[in-house]
Amino acid sequence: MISKKARDISPFLVMDVLEKAQEMERRGEHIIHLEVGEPDFDTPECINEACYRAICEGKTHYTHSLGLIELREAIAEDYWNKYRVKVSPEQILVASGTSPAMLLLFAALLEPGDEVILSNPYYPCYPNIIQFVDGVPVFVEVLEEEGFQYLPEMIEAKLNPKVKGVMINSPSNPTGNVMSPERMKAIAKFSPFILSDEIYHGLVYEGEVHSILEFTDRAFVINGFSKLYAMTGWRLGYLIAPKEFIRPIQKIQQNLFISASSFAQWGALAGLKEAERDVQKMRETYNQRRRFLLPKLKEIGFGITVEPTGAFYILANAKKFSKDSYHFAFDILTEAKVGVAPGIDFGTNAEGYLRFCYANSMENIEEGMNRLEKYLKRYK
Repeated sequence: MISKKARDISPFLVMDVLEKAQEMERRGEHIIHLEVGEPDFDTPECINEACYRAICEGKTHYTHSLGLIELREAIAEDYWNKYRVKVSPEQILVASGTSPAMLLLFAALLEPGDEVILSNPYYPCYPNIIQFVDGVPVFVEVLEEEGFQYLPEMIEAKLNPKVKGVMINSPSNPTGNVMSPERMKAIAKFSPFILSDEIYHGLVYEGEVHSILEFTDRAFVINGFSKLYAMTGWRLGYLIAPKEFIRPIQKIQQNLFISASSFAQWGALAGLKEAERDVQKMRETYNQRRRFLLPKLKEIGFGITVEPTGAFYILANAKKFSKDSYHFAFDILTEAKVGVAPGIDFGTNAEGYLRFCYANSMENIEEGMNRLEKYLKRYK
C-alpha cells in the first residue's frame, strides 16, 4: 500500500511542462525553453578544474557531516564580506542541494501541526516539504501592486502560538522581486524564527540585496551554488542555523545523507574564491535579457505591475488571455513551441499568471517572443 505522504505530495508542474517539451523534442520539434529556472551557462572552469583535481588527488571519501571545514569557513567569510554579518563555520551545514537543506531545517524545527507562514505566490517545494514533515503551511495572499511581497501587518494577522517560522525569499522565485531592507527589518521582529531562502543572492541588477542575518540572529538561511555559479547538477547547498539547532540537524544529515559530495565541495570552494569574474559576466548577460524581455512582454499584452530586479524570472499577468494558466501554458507549448511555467504551480494567488525564465540565450528569447506574439494574435 502506497503511503499517504507519497500519494498526496503535489507534482512540480513546471517539470510536467519540461517533460512534455522533451517529448516533443524527441519527435524533432524545436522548443524554446523559458519554463525551467536553470542557468544556461556552463559551470565556470575554475570550479571544474578544482573538482577534477580533487578527484585526481583521491578526495572522494566522506567529508565531515557538516561539510568541509574549508568550505564552511569560506561561506562564513563570504557572508562577512557581502553583508558584514558574523557567522561561525560551526553554524553552517553543507547539504546535497537546497531542497535537502530545507528538509533538514523543517524536520528539526517542526512538530506535527506546527505552522510556517508563506507568501502566496510561493516556490512550490516550500509547502510540499513542510507538509511532508507534518507541518502546516499558512498562506498570506500578497498583492501584485506590492510586488507580491508581504506587508508586515499581513504577517501579524496570521501569528499564533503554533507558528514556528515566517518564510521569505528575496530575490524571489517566481516573481524576481527583491525585498527592501526596511521591509526585511519589519518582518524580522515576527515569529520565533525567520526562514530566508537566499539562493538567488548575487543575481540582482538594480539596488542591493540584503541577508536576513543583518536584522536578526533568530533566523535560518538557505543558500547554495546552483544559481549564482551555474552548478545545478552538482547538487550542493548549505544551511546557516542558530547554534542550538546544528547538532540536531547534523544528526538527521548523518542518517539521511551522511555528507554532501566531497569533490563537489572542493569545486564550490574554488567558486567562492576564484569565480567572481565569471559570475559578473553571467549577471551582466542576465540583465541584458531582462531589459529586453520586460518591455517585450508588455508590448504583446502581458501585465507587469512591479518590474523584477533579481533572479531570472518575470511573473506576468496573463488574465486578459486566460485565467487557466495550466491549460494556457500547455497550449502555448503545443501551438507556439515555447515552454512557460503556469502560475498555478506557484499558488492560487498566481493563477492567471505565467512565469518566464530568461536563463536562455538572447537569440532563443527573441525567437520565443516572436512565436508567442504570433500565437497570441491567433489566440485572441
